Amino acid sequence: MEAATARQRVYLTIPYSDVSFIRTMSHKMGWEMHRERKSGLEKAIDDVRAGRVYEADSVEDLMRQIEF
Repeated sequence: MEAATARQRVYLTIPYSDVSFIRTMSHKMGWEMHRERKSGLEKAIDDVRAGRVYEADSVEDLMRQIEF
C-alpha cells in the first residue's frame, strides 16, 4: 500500500533562460509545473500604466506613426 504523498505549492522567480532546465528537471522528478500567465486585459492595463499608449487622429495618421 502506497502512502499518500503530501504536496506543497512553491512559487519561484527564475531567469527565462533557466525555464527549460527547470521544466526538464520537474518532469524527471514527477512534479507538476505551471506558469502564471497574464490575460490580455492585464497586459493592456500594464501598457497603460507604463505609458505605452498612442493616439492617432485617423488611419493615415496611425500609418505614419508606425512607419519606420
